[in-house]
Amino acid sequence: MNLYSKKHQKIKPVAERKELLAWALFDFANSGYTTVVLTTIFSAYFVGVIAVNVGGVGSGMPTLLWSLAIGLANLVVMIVGPIIGAVADDRASKKLFLLLSSIGCVSATALLSLAEPGEVLFAIVLVICSTIMFALGENLIAAFLPELVSKEKMGRMSGYGWSIGYFGGLLTLGCCLWFIQWGRQKGMADTDIIPVTLLITAAIFALMVTPTFIWLRERAVANPKENEISYFRISFMRLRHTLKQAMHFQDLFRFLLALAVYQSGVSTVVVLAAIYAQEVMGFVQQELIILIMVVNVTAAVGALIGGHLQDKIGSVPTLAMTLVLWIIAILTAFVATLPVHMWIAGNLIGMALGSCQAIGRGLVSMFTPPARSAEFLGLWGLVNRFSAIVGPLSYGLVNFFTQGNHRLALLSTLLFFVIGFFLLMRVNEKRGKKSAEVI
Repeated sequence: MNLYSKKHQKIKPVAERKELLAWALFDFANSGYTTVVLTTIFSAYFVGVIAVNVGGVGSGMPTLLWSLAIGLANLVVMIVGPIIGAVADDRASKKLFLLLSSIGCVSATALLSLAEPGEVLFAIVLVICSTIMFALGENLIAAFLPELVSKEKMGRMSGYGWSIGYFGGLLTLGCCLWFIQWGRQKGMADTDIIPVTLLITAAIFALMVTPTFIWLRERAVANPKENEISYFRISFMRLRHTLKQAMHFQDLFRFLLALAVYQSGVSTVVVLAAIYAQEVMGFVQQELIILIMVVNVTAAVGALIGGHLQDKIGSVPTLAMTLVLWIIAILTAFVATLPVHMWIAGNLIGMALGSCQAIGRGLVSMFTPPARSAEFLGLWGLVNRFSAIVGPLSYGLVNFFTQGNHRLALLSTLLFFVIGFFLLMRVNEKRGKKSAEVI
């Protein structure tokens, strides 16, 4: 069977504005999950309420349990993500898999509303399921990008997507904040309020993702499938072929190595920032939500600026500046003693977060042959998932073995950005783009 009958096929980006908007709206829809479940409300609720008194565990155990749950979810995605990407390419089924992952994430998020204090295992299972579905969806929506715009516009389009996504997170978080304030005015307990915020998050995701499935087109053409070869065998054969071509795509793989390192730091901040602000700086839930709302705005600005700079001065120089900003932000949070210090650090993190995420997805897309976009973006997802295991787990372990010392745990995160910066300097952006055009 010729697994690469499409490899010389040119998929010309001809998307209209309506379809580009539909693509970007997926980021808008799913960002509420990241903001509410992974970053702000539910992560702090899990550590401070659901797992706080289980079995008389030590002060670092709830954070470690949260880190382990996120790590396990990402381990699953790291294994199956490239396989699903290869199948999606071969069978031209990116949109179908995207729909299934969205339904799965929405359903698991809604079911999280049933988790009560002490029900640690139940909450962990649903967090793992929802995170798996969310991460698979991120891989698949990114795989559409090479089909929609030219390489010269990928950075900008990726930046638009991330920027719109942050406003989606802001909308969801704002709705949750309104309900929390309303509930407390009515005398409701947090154990009654927080479950409703999860239902709000699931509902907004389901509603806002609908245009994506109405307007976004599947342009790829399925390869003929031989009956005697299974989808999984096809997937592994294509993935093995991709890895064997590491020398041809040397800059892609160099960047993926740099990404694996610095993204470990990014993933740590995303899932543990609210816990740090709560446990170290004494932020209450309402303060946390307002802080993350403001950070979402600065992240949206960062994504727009990063996307435009990426197209003007290049991805690698722009990303290098972003990593320097990350280093400054982490050091600011480490030495913070007053709430205002955390606000400064948070907004620096927002700018850096929006910029580096937009640049990373855009750069991988530039290094990717269009006919194998889901396969190569699956590798991008694999690296992101690996980072989402290593980063939060390292934080959780340092925090656990230092008896809940979040400052030392945060300091360990700084190393990811420093090492990632130096690895990035080995990437030749011009050569990487040319390699993608040859295949």
